[in-house]
Parts: sequence; C-alpha cells; structure tokens
Amino acid sequence: MKLAVVGGGSTYTPELVDGFARLRDVLPLTELVLIDPAADRLELVGGLARRIFAKQGHPGRISWTSDLDAGVDGADAVLLQLRVGGQAARQQDETWPLECGCVGQETTGAGGLAKALRTVPVVLDIAERVRRRNPDAWIVDFTNPVGIVTRALLTAGHRAVGLCNVAIGFQRKFAGLLGVRPQDVSLEHVGLNHLTWERSVRVGEEDVLPELIAEHGEAIAADLRMPRALLDRLGVVPSYYLRYFYQHDAVVRELRTGPSRAAEVADMERRLLALYGDPALDEKPELLAERGGAFYSEAAVALTSSLLRDTGDVQVVNTFNDGTLPFLPDDAVIEVPASVDARGAHPLPVRPVEPLFAGLIGHVTAYERLALEAAVKGGRDRVFEALLAHPLVGQIEYADRLTDDLLAHNREHLAWA
Repeated sequence: MKLAVVGGGSTYTPELVDGFARLRDVLPLTELVLIDPAADRLELVGGLARRIFAKQGHPGRISWTSDLDAGVDGADAVLLQLRVGGQAARQQDETWPLECGCVGQETTGAGGLAKALRTVPVVLDIAERVRRRNPDAWIVDFTNPVGIVTRALLTAGHRAVGLCNVAIGFQRKFAGLLGVRPQDVSLEHVGLNHLTWERSVRVGEEDVLPELIAEHGEAIAADLRMPRALLDRLGVVPSYYLRYFYQHDAVVRELRTGPSRAAEVADMERRLLALYGDPALDEKPELLAERGGAFYSEAAVALTSSLLRDTGDVQVVNTFNDGTLPFLPDDAVIEVPASVDARGAHPLPVRPVEPLFAGLIGHVTAYERLALEAAVKGGRDRVFEALLAHPLVGQIEYADRLTDDLLAHNREHLAWA
C-alpha cells in the first residue's frame, strides 16, 4: 500500500508519520512518499520520518521528492497538506482585514477567501495530475479552507474526501473528561468545515452532553474562549471557530493588539526544523504539539484505512451534502459523520437542524459557492460578491476595500489578477 503526502515538507509531517508508525495494523503502509518543492525542508523532515519508522519498527519504505508526478505514481491515496505562499501569505491574511475592522484569519472571513483563491487552482492542478497517473487513487484533503477545497475537488469529479481534526479533538477531549475510551464516544457533529456544533455526545446509547456541560462547562468554555453561559443557553458545544462569528468585534480587538498566529507559527517552524535536523532525534518533539493539528494523524489514518480497506467505519468528514441537510443544495460540502468505504463517504442521517444554526450554515454555504466561483474563474467582481455575501463582511464599503486589499496582497499568486 503506497501513500503520497503533497506538502510533505511541512513541520506537521512528523505527527502524521508517528501515526502511521503507531497505527500500522490499521493502515499497513509499505511505501510513503513525501512530496514538496522545498528540497531543503524535505531532507530534514524526511530524515526524521525515517528515524521515527526505524525506532518504532515499521518496515515501510520512506522516500521524498520534489517531482509530483513521480511521487504520486502508483499511490493508492494522496494526502494534501499544502500552504500556497507559506507563512508569509498567512501573515498577510491575518493582518490586512483588521484595517477595516474585519477578522483576519487563515480560513475565516476575507483572509480565508484569500487563501481559497490561492489554493484552489493549485489543488485542482495537483488532482488532475494524480488522476492522469492513477485514476483510482483517493485524495484526502487536509488543506484549508477544507470545505471550499473539497468542494472544488468533488465538483471537478475527483475521488476526494475532506478531513479536519476538530471533531476528533472534541472526541478525545470529551473522553478524557468522562473517563472513557475515545472509541466509546460518538458525536452528533453537524455543519460546515470550521462552522460546526456538537449537538449530542453519546457513550453507548446515552447522550451525556447535558452532563458534560453541567460538570465540565467551565473547562470546555475556557478551551473555546467563549462564555460558559453560552454553552448553558445553547445546550451544544460550538467549534472554537464560531468565536469569530459569535464574538467578532472582541476577537478583532485582540488580534489588533497581539502578535499574529502566523508570526508565532513561523518562529515555531524555524525551531522545529532545527530540531528535525538533529540525527539523534527519532520521535516527534514536544514542541510539535504547540503547532496545532492535534490528533491529525489518527484522523488521517482512520479515514485512509476506511477508503482503502472498504471498512464502512463512521468518520466525520467533508463531502457532498446530497440531501443530508435539506435546506442546502446537494452539491454543498458539509461536515458530518459518514460511513466511509471503498466507494467514498456516505453521510449518515441528521436530525433537523435548529434555525439558529441552519441560518448561519446556509449563509456561509452561499459565500463558499461564490468563493469557489471566484477561485476557479477569477475576476474582481466575483471576489467582491463573495466578500459581500460573507456574514463577517457583508457591507459594500468593506467588501470594496477588502477586495482591493486582497488582490494587492495576492497578485503574485493569482494568474488572472
């Protein structure tokens, strides 16, 4: 079984490799290829990856290359974890929207649109090259904004499933609070990527969400950086990304006064790459936990195994709506539990979604459709319309200014600009 990782030079990769090594019975890889245009990073990350496999006794072969076509040749699955423009582009995404009082973030708001515009054309080109080399290969997309990128892949007819670590993070957090095994916890996770709510938390047949909020609401709210009273009032646990919607102005004030997350991550990446170059290091360093992407490897292993081994396991994924949420079009991409097998992801039935959540889901879905059109077709008017449709922008003056700022900061990455 061969797996290729596009963006294999990422500092995330040792987390993924550690998961492949630990969970080899779930996903028995024989070959792992790391693909990245940054040859210097590949040497550091690839060397550590080999040492991790060797320490844990994994028999699989690890190689790396900057040649995409050669790397994906013969792959059963291709995992996408790329960042077009690197941390420098992320730094821009997180700062220029703040100038007109809008949230700056890499997946949400105007910054998220900028990332989508840079990313979708590159991902579609990669996917087409994968299809030419191996039309049966699965593409597992971890590249943000996952919802928009996955919709682009599926709309173009690729064998793709989108993956995020929010749901598995909640599962592991709740299991720890409850004192049970993670596999005994199932979530009623519903919404769009980075716009989701946990509406029930089941251990066996029992919904323990009310107990969780009653007994551990303070700890959960602190992790979310939202008021405990909100959890009590809604009776659900929102994704921490909903803070950008529910507390937008407070977040903007914070972002204007502190260092950007991009600056923090760029510094962390420099330190991680220095560690990766140590030939004595043969495990993922503790610093990597601060980089983000907790339980990323477990989620990726579980999903890839379900696709390649035809297990029918239930995973929380991003895939076509296909009537699951009746208030959305079938070709919207939603994030819900799905049965995953060799034919792809099949969303499980979802209880009717309350208007408080459905309204925001519908609003952001409309924005995502316009964002994808802008990413695929280009044009200032399409960028403006996407921003005008976004619930965190939505005003003519802001949309106009943000369109100009977005194009100015991303011109080198947009062929049509």
